[in-house]
Amino acid sequence: MSSSLTPKAPQLPTPQTPPSAQRNPQSGLRIPSNRKTIYDRNLNRTRTSELSRASFAYLFSEMVSYAQKRVTGIQDLERRLNEQGYPLGLRLLSLLLYREPPRTATRPTRILPLLQFITTPLWRHLFSRPADALERSQANEDEYMISDNDPLVNQYVSVPKEMSQLNCAAFVAGIIEGVCDGAGLTARVSAHNSGTEMWPGKTVFLIKFEGEVLEREGVLEKMR
Repeated sequence: MSSSLTPKAPQLPTPQTPPSAQRNPQSGLRIPSNRKTIYDRNLNRTRTSELSRASFAYLFSEMVSYAQKRVTGIQDLERRLNEQGYPLGLRLLSLLLYREPPRTATRPTRILPLLQFITTPLWRHLFSRPADALERSQANEDEYMISDNDPLVNQYVSVPKEMSQLNCAAFVAGIIEGVCDGAGLTARVSAHNSGTEMWPGKTVFLIKFEGEVLEREGVLEKMR
């Protein structure tokens, strides 16, 4: 009587997880082999690093797509883009002041120094150039305007005709608002299309400071 043998599937070796890929069960963070994380890096190490435009365009398009979900209109979409940029502005203020030499690292406490900080160091850090113009409103003393003739955030965005009023630079307006609030000069910032024949994509960022900021500004001006 012959007996048939059922072949057994070969046993594969169990893969071993390398130490560099092991995760900390408490924090859930991936711990590299040198036991250092991104939080251990010197903040000045990447001060001259730049992100490629292709990478930025891809990341920003995903942010816009995410913000576009379940919105009720253009104003709602711009509000969500503003909210995405706001926390970035809060952190950029501290980061850029940290990178300044100790003798000049002074947090802006007046309106004009704050706006100069936004239009020059902040704009250079974000877009590798200063803003194109800074103006004060002739009609309202609490309003200032920063102009950008060709915002980087709008260069790779195709807006349909039915949403022609949309300005994705509302994300940058959120960054500006975060910087203002972080400096203690509370303001509301919005982005507005102001295209011309020479600069069709020109955007004006309207900065409207709160009443108490102007009151403090007046007191400080009298103390000079």
